Amino acid sequence: MRKTGFSLIELLVVIAIVGILAGVAYPSYVDSVKKSHRADAQGGLMDFAAAMARYQSQNLTYVGAAPTVPGTPAPSTFAAQIPLHSNKKTYNLTIQAVTASTYTLRATPISGGPQDGDGYLELSSDGKRGWDKDNNGSISSAEKTW
Repeated sequence: MRKTGFSLIELLVVIAIVGILAGVAYPSYVDSVKKSHRADAQGGLMDFAAAMARYQSQNLTYVGAAPTVPGTPAPSTFAAQIPLHSNKKTYNLTIQAVTASTYTLRATPISGGPQDGDGYLELSSDGKRGWDKDNNGSISSAEKTW
């Protein structure tokens, strides 16, 4: 007589294999999602910089692009959160410093969001970029890149 089905040992082996694969795959997936959100923030900062250039060409100054500095951009200048075309926002955008001819823009992960603890990104009017990779509140010389 031939038995049909699986033995308990066979099921346990399959469950162990699936568990190991999930244990390896899930952290990689989470890391990929964080990288994707960070790339969205980088693109958002570049779009924000283009909006600042438009603002400066119309007003001959960057001053006034935000009601307060540091602060969120004026709605007529740019959106205050990104990604732009999603209801699940991951970063707040702010103008950290502004003069008539320079600015520093920042994308800060939203507290409690998927990027929380990932460190902020900055872009200045002269094209300098930075990512607070170690999330210590400042950008060191080794972090002056995206």
